[in-house]
Amino acid sequence: MPGFGTDCSGSQRCPLPLDGGGASGLFVHCSVPGSFSVLLTTFAQESGRGKDSDPSEILKTIVQMFLPHMNHLTLEQTFFSQVLPKTVKLFDDMMYELTSQARELTSQNLEIQTTLRNILQTMVQVLGALTGCVQHVCATQEPIILENIQSLPSSVLHVIRSTFVHCKNSESVYSGRLHLVSDLLQALFKEAYSLQKQLMELLDMVCMDPGVDENDDILNMVLVIHSLLDICSVISSMDHAFHANTWKFIIKQSLKHQSVIKSQLRHKEIITSLCEDILCSFQSCLQLAEQMAQSRAQDTADNRLFQKILKLCRFLANSLLHYTKEFLPFLSDSCCTLHQLYLQIHSKFPPSLYAAGISQAQQEEIAGTFLITLDPLITQLLTFQPFMNVVLDSKLELPCELQFPQCLLLVVIMDKLPSQPLEVQTLWCTESRVSGAASRVSLLKAIFCSFEQCSGELSLPVRLQGVEGKGHVEVAVPLYQHVCVHLCAFITAFHPSLFPELDAALLSAVLGANMIASLLAMDAWCFLARYGTAELCAHHVTIVAHLIKSCPGECHQLTNLSILLRRLFFFMAPPHQVEFIQKFAPKEAENLPLWQHISFQAFPAELRKQTAHEVVRAGTAQSRRWLGGSRTVGELEWLNTALSALLAVNNSASEALDIGQQTALMEAGSQLWAFLNTNLVTGQPYVQRTLSLLFPLLGFFIQTLDPQLISQVVTLQASLLKLEPPDHVRLAVLDFVSSLGKLFISPAIQDKIVPNLCSIFALLLADRNWLLEQHALEAFTQFAEGTSNEEIVPQCLSSEETKNKVVSFLEKTGFADETVAARVERVKQEKGIFWGSLATVTSEEAKWSSSQPCAKRARHEPPVEEEYRSALQAAAGALEAIESLLQTSPAPDWLPTEMQLLQEKMDELRRRGLQDET
Repeated sequence: MPGFGTDCSGSQRCPLPLDGGGASGLFVHCSVPGSFSVLLTTFAQESGRGKDSDPSEILKTIVQMFLPHMNHLTLEQTFFSQVLPKTVKLFDDMMYELTSQARELTSQNLEIQTTLRNILQTMVQVLGALTGCVQHVCATQEPIILENIQSLPSSVLHVIRSTFVHCKNSESVYSGRLHLVSDLLQALFKEAYSLQKQLMELLDMVCMDPGVDENDDILNMVLVIHSLLDICSVISSMDHAFHANTWKFIIKQSLKHQSVIKSQLRHKEIITSLCEDILCSFQSCLQLAEQMAQSRAQDTADNRLFQKILKLCRFLANSLLHYTKEFLPFLSDSCCTLHQLYLQIHSKFPPSLYAAGISQAQQEEIAGTFLITLDPLITQLLTFQPFMNVVLDSKLELPCELQFPQCLLLVVIMDKLPSQPLEVQTLWCTESRVSGAASRVSLLKAIFCSFEQCSGELSLPVRLQGVEGKGHVEVAVPLYQHVCVHLCAFITAFHPSLFPELDAALLSAVLGANMIASLLAMDAWCFLARYGTAELCAHHVTIVAHLIKSCPGECHQLTNLSILLRRLFFFMAPPHQVEFIQKFAPKEAENLPLWQHISFQAFPAELRKQTAHEVVRAGTAQSRRWLGGSRTVGELEWLNTALSALLAVNNSASEALDIGQQTALMEAGSQLWAFLNTNLVTGQPYVQRTLSLLFPLLGFFIQTLDPQLISQVVTLQASLLKLEPPDHVRLAVLDFVSSLGKLFISPAIQDKIVPNLCSIFALLLADRNWLLEQHALEAFTQFAEGTSNEEIVPQCLSSEETKNKVVSFLEKTGFADETVAARVERVKQEKGIFWGSLATVTSEEAKWSSSQPCAKRARHEPPVEEEYRSALQAAAGALEAIESLLQTSPAPDWLPTEMQLLQEKMDELRRRGLQDET
């Protein structure tokens, strides 16, 4: 580098006095940049040794007196590339010294105070000199090429960022002594603010050749944009207007030079930063709204600030919308960020359980000003397959607070999809299993999976704006109704080519283990049956019927399918019902299981009577076959099917039966009862099932049953309850005892019935299972309201606790007084506990969502001793049944012979047992 006082060929000679900075009176007849660079270096070295010098004055003089005379095309080579790096280093050194010595600043330490203030003043002047550089370039009339000022933007942006970071951290840097330098810090911030504005004006004048694919100008512009991005993250909480203007410039420059820089921009960083700023601003807006709602005072200043931040949220969201629209093909790796932004925003806004408590007016204002901008964003992303893959990711796992927003997002997508091209609809509505890539579920399956995760929101329930009635009046509807209505609307617009996907999704949800998702699928399926053709409904009923017949045994899939069949049957046209009866005739033993799941109310009167008669004939015939056969426990499965079908007739078509059929039913039930006893029921699931069907069947004929039989039933029930039978048996007991309210219990049998009846109610009203307790209260109420034996009612309330429980139930009092806030908090905790425990379930156990019915589980083999005990109990029960028959009717002629053979068999078994012991 040429020394001070030398001459450089080709450089402009400018004899001017260099005043200020201790160099007054010197004249420079040399290359301006070279001499000034040496002078600046020398002065910086001397300043570091503690000399009373001000390097900013030298920079200011050069900018004011030398820079205007330089050729703007050679500014980078002759000035910026040599001066600005040293200026940046000088600024960084001053910043380091400032930060280091700030800890020692006190009001008593005047020396440190003076030093720090001098440094701050010098930094302000350096920023002013850099502003002069920028203004000089802006004043150039020629088009600005970034290559000609390459060092200027990067150096200025570095200094600006450093300044803003220092100002932002000033409270922690200066601790409690900020007031000693606050005036100069304000001046420093204002100067940096002004400098950035000038620089953005300069950069806005930069021209780039769209025909050039790659050169230094492109890289420099990308560097400038990302440097401004860094500054955005610093100033986001310092000045809202400045923050917005910076983002506005970033988006503007990105779009202005889109054709040449689109492949070089780090789009993910821009999207991530923009989303973070949106979320941060939105959070600030909600916090302010919550404070205003809690204070309930109309603070004008707070309201103005709220409006200001809300407008910033809208501006940033619109910026994101604009950027996404222009650069969508480059945003594959940003889709997860965009997805999370939508979920996070809606998780913090009502009606989310995790939302801030803000007023209704503020909710509407935020929704109408800010949230409305997210809708077109989703519309833009609908056609973008990477976004589709993120939203429908089969392995997507969301925390509790984001599950409800995911459901809302899927509903929004479902609403928008019918307006999209068929290929887009097809992509959303079909699954994708590409080897080596993440699998994608269909939109409908994702909706059902997401819906079942909203257990807390469904139980509360949260409410959303919906449409009701012909006038299209907006009302708040529960989440279930909101999703169901939108799902049914989606079905009406479903493209015919996608109906297999619809059928598969509905069936998968119906067969799922989650009850609420299954009910939603059933509601949608029933809507489809009503909306579609009669032939389609009949076809679906036939499919469901075949699925029920293929179920291997009792399972949740069978339960769900039976509910669906019962509901769909009401939508069948009568001619199709006739075809169904012909196809699945009740007289065929293999078809009888179907008829236990059908409500005969679905048939027209004449067809109902005809079908009920057929089912009763088939059911009673099956019962007689069992009674006339070997009556083994293994044959009880078919008997239970017959009883269940008979019970279905009584529940929905009892008026269609004539006296003869009713008598046949009652006699069948009475004969079956003779073979049941407490020992036989214990540990025998099929016998327990028989009993749970027999109790309500006998209850239908309670007024015509033999009093002695009623006494036997009640006695067995009281004994059985002490052995803690399964819940379905206890529910059947309640069904029977509630029917006793229709019966006048004569004094002759009261002594046999009343004590046992009181024992039954006492045990069941005290049950710890809340569901059984509720049914017990309902059954007791039904009995108490219907019975003519009013004196029995007080006897059934054995304890004060039971009496209070019944009184509270009747008066609908005793409920926990829970505030809305407390209930929301409880639901959140319950949801967290539920999903936390669900996460611990093994992957094998978690496969309940499969659309295929579970295979019948292999029977768990008990220890040999338990096998022997169970067989012995069954034999003892059979002998007791014979004893009971001998008490009520004469023995047949063949009985003694058969008993003798049985005795011999028992003797042989006893001898074998003794041999094994020895």
